[in-house]
Amino acid sequence: MGVSVNGFARCFMPLRYCAMFDSHAASLPYVARFHAKKVLKFTDAILTSYHRNEVKFAELTLDTYRMLQCLEWEPTGSFYQKRPVLPNDHSGASIDHSGTSGVIDINFVADMTDPSLPPNPRKAVLYRPSATHLLAVIATVCEELPPESIMLLYLSSSGKAGHSNVPQGEHSGGSRKSSSNKIVSRISQKQNSSIPEYHVNGKKESSDCYENYLWLGPRGNGDRNNLYPGDILPFTRRPLFLIVDSDISHAFKVIHGAEKGETAALLLSPLRPAFKDPSSADTTQYGSQFTFFLTAPLQAFCQMVGISSSDANVDIYNDAESILSTSFSEWEVLLCTSTSLDLVWAQVLSDPFLRRVILRFILCRCVFFHFFPPEASEEYLPVCLPQLPSCFSPKSDVVQSCVRRLANHLGVADYFHLSDA
Repeated sequence: MGVSVNGFARCFMPLRYCAMFDSHAASLPYVARFHAKKVLKFTDAILTSYHRNEVKFAELTLDTYRMLQCLEWEPTGSFYQKRPVLPNDHSGASIDHSGTSGVIDINFVADMTDPSLPPNPRKAVLYRPSATHLLAVIATVCEELPPESIMLLYLSSSGKAGHSNVPQGEHSGGSRKSSSNKIVSRISQKQNSSIPEYHVNGKKESSDCYENYLWLGPRGNGDRNNLYPGDILPFTRRPLFLIVDSDISHAFKVIHGAEKGETAALLLSPLRPAFKDPSSADTTQYGSQFTFFLTAPLQAFCQMVGISSSDANVDIYNDAESILSTSFSEWEVLLCTSTSLDLVWAQVLSDPFLRRVILRFILCRCVFFHFFPPEASEEYLPVCLPQLPSCFSPKSDVVQSCVRRLANHLGVADYFHLSDA
């Protein structure tokens, strides 16, 4: 990021929402006319990420940085102003610093806001919070959430599964439950026995909300850093858009169907990343792959297939961005005209930030689906609940064609198991 080789990195799209790149002229009329039975305004986000030894700036990790930027407006040209003419001494003579120095004066007095754009969602960024601290922040935001609004909760962390696929050496400290937690777990199991079972992708899912958990901090601190899927349930009394990027993310499927009032929108990462070059799988250096796809999809695609900045030029990269832009525009029209789109997604479709995240999720799921052979386990696939319409399935031609065009353009079609056009 930010380092240019052969001009490749310089042409990366901004992480922030930019009307020039992220608004599509062909689909804009459909988005403008779209109106669901219920429309929610995205006003608040809580972002937290913790991976041992991960790259971070102060207490801002790479994952939270990407997600933070993804939920901001890119300022327009009117936001940047030339430095005004200022007197250089008491004689009244003046010097214009803007002509040759190239200094740009950003209007800090206006609290870094661009009056030509809507306000950014409020965001709380937490690094390594205890579970109780995080839950207290969620409770506060929920309590102050305006009517007809939705909160986004982003969690990126490693975790502990009940039937763990984590190496034995990782089971130290916080992976052992105290006796009091075992009692809580047994009580929760009795409570969950009354929750109806449900099916996802044809498979029955467990309704145990307290068997798997995320590590929000160093594991040696015990259960105070463990966040269970069931901990989120009380906050589903208000509209919730939940993104979980973890090796136990699918454990959060149990939230679907067990909500306390409002059906939550869930975007869950694959349980493990996928790379042509295994050396790129180091989360501590490069951040989480699912988050990368949701915030910078083309960069994430290039990293996945092993394309570095020295392997492409500006024209190739810009053409690849055009392929994505065209596909996103087509998918926006389909989303806005679908008669089978669940209200959970329809009620947030008018928001540009959440709509862009949904579109990128559709791409991410299709890329992962075709990167692995057909017999691959579902643990390699991201999950959304409730389900999106079948026209957005990775097997549908309208979605698969985007990955096909992109892979052919970048010369990596052999890495994917794509059906013939």
